[in-house]
Amino acid sequence: MSKRIQSKYKIDRRLGENIWGRPKSPVNRREYGPGQHGQRRKGRISDFGTQLRAKQKLKGYYGNITEKQFKATYREAVRVKGDTGENLIGLLERRLDATVYRAKFVPTVFAARQFVNHGHVKVNGKRVNIPSYRLKVGDMVEIREKSREIGIVLEAMDSPERDVPDYLDIDPGKMRATLTRQPGLADVPYAVQMEPNLVVEFYSR
Repeated sequence: MSKRIQSKYKIDRRLGENIWGRPKSPVNRREYGPGQHGQRRKGRISDFGTQLRAKQKLKGYYGNITEKQFKATYREAVRVKGDTGENLIGLLERRLDATVYRAKFVPTVFAARQFVNHGHVKVNGKRVNIPSYRLKVGDMVEIREKSREIGIVLEAMDSPERDVPDYLDIDPGKMRATLTRQPGLADVPYAVQMEPNLVVEFYSR
């Protein structure tokens, strides 16, 4: 079973943003934070606070992966040549659960993690049940034939709520997605502004 650390809507409320663009997000009704002090006027946020918020938002977006996993991804982004912020986004988007979500095989990133955990997904013809599995360009992800009639899959595939980004080549009939290139920040259809440059500043202190 997937380890859900926090409710997705609690993350929205804490950050004050509808980070997945979901119509049911409580932020659509009230933008202030949770709790009895949620409507207090907020003071100026420090540079550290701004960087921390950017990190929590990006980390929370991917199903609230652990700090250890997120920091390890950042360290890998530093080692790779090129812009660290762009590398970080590319590595996060190449996670198997992120790709399953982007391909619209499931409705949420939390569902994607659980879907992969339960063995419904194959990569290049082999079953993979590790949500953090890192795809390479050219890898093909598909839903197992026995799992294609699951309700959440059919619901997600028919939903007009999200568009599939152009770095994935989708075959809806066979429920397959191929990663055609590593995405950068401008390629990823985030519902809110992500600032990986601030995440880099946070970890570079």
